[in-house]
Amino acid sequence: MSRLVLIFMFFVTACQADETLSAYSTVEGAYVLMSLDAEPLGSGTATLDVSQAGRVTGKGPCNSYSADQKAVYPWFELGPIISTRMACPDLPSEAFYFEALSEMTLAETQGNILILYNTDGREMVFHAP
Repeated sequence: MSRLVLIFMFFVTACQADETLSAYSTVEGAYVLMSLDAEPLGSGTATLDVSQAGRVTGKGPCNSYSADQKAVYPWFELGPIISTRMACPDLPSEAFYFEALSEMTLAETQGNILILYNTDGREMVFHAP
């Protein structure tokens, strides 16, 4: 009987629909950060790819990164951000980007625009090329 329960649970889990931001984004590939708190991100660029269910990946001004994102849309909550550790002159901008990204709690997507924001008034606007 326990084997039957395990098989049933496997199929129920496998059939659950993705309700994260990934399911609501129509963009294939990465968004590019246009502004963070209404300002550009220094001299560097940053990307955010939400195409993989339950996961975000991207490139900061210096390093590639990834994190889990399993909150149900429109909520947005990242697990720990894991990044490579290459040095470059834009490390302060990257630290600012990662800090802001980890503070975002809501998402809104319309076409090729993605806006992440929180209740403290912080906002990140991304655009897909």
